[in-house]
This record gives sequence, structure tokens and C-alpha cells, in this order.
Amino acid sequence: MSAQIGSAPVVIAEKVKYCLYARKSSEDSSEKQALSIDSQVKEMLAIAERDGLEIVDIRREAHSAKDSGQRSVFNELLRDLESGRYTGILTWAPDRLSRNAGDLGALVDLMDQKKLFEIRTYGQQFRNSPNEKFLLMILCSQAKLENDNKSINVKRGLRTRCEMGLWPAPAPIGYLNENRADRRGYVLVDPERAPVVKKMFEKVAYEKWSGRKIYHWLKFELNFKSLTGNKGLTLSNIYLVLTNDFYYGKFEYPRKSGNWYQGRHEPIITKELFDLVQGQMRTHVTKVEDKEFAFTKLITCGLCGSGITADEKFKIQKNGNIHRYVYYGCTKSRDKHCKSGYISEEELIDQFEKLLEQIDLDEIGIKEKIKAEVERFKKFQQIALGVKGAKVEIADVDIRNYAKYLLREGTDIEKRELMGCFQSKIEVKNKEVSLRSAP
Repeated sequence: MSAQIGSAPVVIAEKVKYCLYARKSSEDSSEKQALSIDSQVKEMLAIAERDGLEIVDIRREAHSAKDSGQRSVFNELLRDLESGRYTGILTWAPDRLSRNAGDLGALVDLMDQKKLFEIRTYGQQFRNSPNEKFLLMILCSQAKLENDNKSINVKRGLRTRCEMGLWPAPAPIGYLNENRADRRGYVLVDPERAPVVKKMFEKVAYEKWSGRKIYHWLKFELNFKSLTGNKGLTLSNIYLVLTNDFYYGKFEYPRKSGNWYQGRHEPIITKELFDLVQGQMRTHVTKVEDKEFAFTKLITCGLCGSGITADEKFKIQKNGNIHRYVYYGCTKSRDKHCKSGYISEEELIDQFEKLLEQIDLDEIGIKEKIKAEVERFKKFQQIALGVKGAKVEIADVDIRNYAKYLLREGTDIEKRELMGCFQSKIEVKNKEVSLRSAP
């Protein structure tokens, strides 16, 4: 079998077996008019029947061809060519095979190794000859150039749109994208959701609501849904809304780029209201980070399965003394109407001490901690007190009493470490603490 290339014939020693490779992409505007994968397969099978080509395999892929080595189906095709399963490729156009130098180089290398005899497209054939390989590389390089230019043009277009004050992305909740083709980038106030978004800011700024309280208000009282997907807002979505400058008229694009623009859209809130919310949120975060509660994240509610949170109260006596009280209660994240009450930390510790009397000591994995404490005490006696040959041993330590000591006198970190050693799950139900074996 031979083919005429200019004045030099190219000889193919054996009948070529083909893999039909079809890929659909949307890498430039012309792709909107391109054939679908199934249509490509149908057209190429007709060519194979017309020209008597033997099709060994049909491969379909929707992954972009602009990045080298990222297409799993194409990589399998290369391995099959390497193994000799087939020696030709039938595809709609050269750019279906490659829009990057890496994948193109792999194909040319297989041609040089005489493992790939021919690439046949709808209107062309490429065999292992300098001229045809050169033409193949030009056509694929042209596709890469179009990709690169498109990326530059898209970025320039987005930047220009932002400089005009237009939003180049899906509208944030509370706004609607303008559907008219001549008004791309314009956003309109959503008359249904914008008032709710404004109230979210007001409740945080003036009523000191937390993000979780906003979440329960939206979910259980308003049954608030987003426009896209008709879903409720998650807690993280709520914080994204409350920190989005777009609502008072300015925006940063892309996010964290430092590129700020004055929007042409109608603000839902004022800059003053936005700043109040940011100050309130910073105060709330600082308070949460500064507070150290001993038993949060270690206990669950026995009624609804939610986590247990803590809060502190201060009482000033007439003589000026200040007393601090800590209370633990259900977060109600799983059931807003959970009837679990609050329990004081003092009462919680009393119940923990009773549990220590009931459980097997193997339930408390603190023996290694006690060993470290004994060694530290020995060093203290020897170095600070000058006591020679301190003979305190682990066997001399009452583990139960040591655990109770930590509950009463230990730091919050030591208390957390102690309770974290329990192999059973700790629950609070109707102000009663219990242990439940982990599933």
C-alpha cells in the first residue's frame, strides 16, 4: 500500500487499523457550530465504510485538549498505539487530537517510531513524511494559538466590563442578571430577595444577630430559597453575603486581586451599614476565639444529636466581687425546637465525677499522661527542691482522684484532654450526663 506525497511515495507496509477518536469541546465560539460526538462518530464511520477502513475501536471524550496529558481517553489511545493495537487514527479534525504542544509531540514521536502510520480527518490525511507532519503541527499549533488568544481576549473583555462598572459573573443573591444580549453585565435588584438580604445586614448590625441565628431565621421562619437551584442558604453562604462589598455598590474582581471597581448596579445597603456589620462580625469572631471552654465539641445533645455550645455570664456583687458562670446547652443545629435546657459547668463537673466512680479505669486512657506527670514531678523535686532519689511511682497515684483533680483544678486544655480520653460518647439529655458506646 502506497500514497503519493509530492514526488516521493510513502509506503505503508501493512494494512492500517484505525481508532476512531471523537471529542467535543467549547474552546472557541466556532465550536457552537461543531458536530456533536455522536454526529462525528456517524460521519467518520461513513467515511470508513466508503474508503474500506478497518475500525478497531471507537473512543469518545469531552475533556478539553488545551492542557497536556490531562485527557484519560486520549492517553489510553496513545498507549494502545504504543502497544500496536492499531496504527491509525480517524478523527474529525486535527484540533480534536491536540491543542497543546505536549500531546502533539507524543503523536509525532509515534509517527517517527513508525507506530502511527496515519492520521485521517474529514478532509485530510497525515502520514509519516516531513511535509505532512509539518502541516499537522501547523494546524494543531494554530488551534493552540486560537486558545491562547481567546484567553487573552476574554480577560481583556472582563476587565473592560468591570471598568464600565458591570458585573461579569452570575449575580449575587438579591440581584438578577439582565437577560438582554445588549445589556450583558447589567444586574437588577431582585424584588423578592433583596429586602431579605437587607434585613440580614440590619439584624446583624442593630440586633447583634449571629450567623447561625440568621440561618435559623431564613430556614425556619422565612423558608428562604436562592434563585439558582431553589435551595436554602448554608451558614457559609450567609457569611459570604455579609462580607460581600457588592451590596453597597463596589466590587473586587477577581476576588482577592486588589482590583476594585465602582458598580453601576443599585446598592441594596449603605456603606455605613456594611461597615457596622463587619465591625460586629469581627467582635463576634474575636470573642469566640478568646473564650476557652473546657467541654465544647466533646459532648452531644442526647435529644436531637446536635453539638453542645457554651456561654458565660458575669455577676457583680455589692462588694464589687465578680463571679463568672459558664453554661452549656444544645446548639439546636439539627432541631431548632430542641427542648434541651442549659446546665452549669459546676453541675457538669459534679456529674463527670460520678461517672468516674462508675466506669472501668481502662475507659480513661490517661495512664501515659500520668506517667509524664510523675516524671515531671520527680524532676521538680530534684532540681527545684533538691530532693535526691525521689521515689514517687505511677502505682502510688490514684487515677480516679487524679482525674477528679483535673476536672476541678486543671486548665481548660487539661480538662479537654481528660474528657477526650473517654472511649464512649458523652451525651447530655435533660441535664443528665451519660456515656454511650461509640458505634
